[in-house]
Amino acid sequence: MSIGHQVLVEGLTKRYGDLTAVDDLSFAVEPGRVTGFLGPNGAGKTTTMRMLLGLVAPTSGSATIGGRNYIDIEEPSRVVGAVLEASSAHAGRTGRNHLRAICLASDLPFERAEEVLDQVGLMPAADRKFKGYSLGMRQRLGIATAMLGDPGVLMLDEPANGLDPEGIRWMRELLQGLAREGRTVLVSSHLLTEMQALADDVVIVAAGRLVRQGTVGDVIAGMAGQAPVEVRTPEPDKLATALEQAGAVVTRTDANTLLVSGQAEDAIGNIALMTGVAIHRLSAERADLEDAFLELTHGKAGIR
Repeated sequence: MSIGHQVLVEGLTKRYGDLTAVDDLSFAVEPGRVTGFLGPNGAGKTTTMRMLLGLVAPTSGSATIGGRNYIDIEEPSRVVGAVLEASSAHAGRTGRNHLRAICLASDLPFERAEEVLDQVGLMPAADRKFKGYSLGMRQRLGIATAMLGDPGVLMLDEPANGLDPEGIRWMRELLQGLAREGRTVLVSSHLLTEMQALADDVVIVAAGRLVRQGTVGDVIAGMAGQAPVEVRTPEPDKLATALEQAGAVVTRTDANTLLVSGQAEDAIGNIALMTGVAIHRLSAERADLEDAFLELTHGKAGIR
């Protein structure tokens, strides 16, 4: 089995005339983890992945896999597997023969075609012609193609497109399993709820620049202080005054309910205790990855 390699982007910039698609971008993707690559449309995600794969030359900076540029890697299919769009193949060629053709071009044994067909659940459709494949089946074939060389690094751009809920769960379990084997998995997606369930780490970009990198838990926790807290009390005016004196922003939502921003639940409870006010309910809205993503990318154009 291949061992994963660190994927490292350092000061990466790509300009197309007056358009800056990627702007001094730096981040690292570590082996043994699934990293979600997130950003609005036009944020530079696909361009970055193309530079990692040597398909686009950077204006400046570097994008390396295991410390090497992609073009310098010997037998790259055994090191890196990538899917940048739904799999493309000759319309009249079967899924099995498509994979065998890739094996032949990459000096891989035909047995690998059978193994990956089984791994991605396409064995029942192995002898069906590509033109009869659904979008979800094409996504699976693309992942199978990326896995032919048993690579230590997988880079997938929107791999869940076209997959039904069962397919999305299958993909999640597959990628998490590959990461547990020690591989490096980089996945871009707009499915933020799914990415929260799938990824260990996230890299969030907007307008070609890094806006946040960290574990999913840390990125979400960073938004917790901004989540409003709902407080029910028989003395809302008295508590509101005390909270505002402590710097909170307080909004009355009904006769006995306050919505409080700028103070955490435990701080609100302490203020109520010191003020001598009873609390009947105290609950914070829990932030999730979607909340964090929208807050971090709000007002940032996808392309500059």
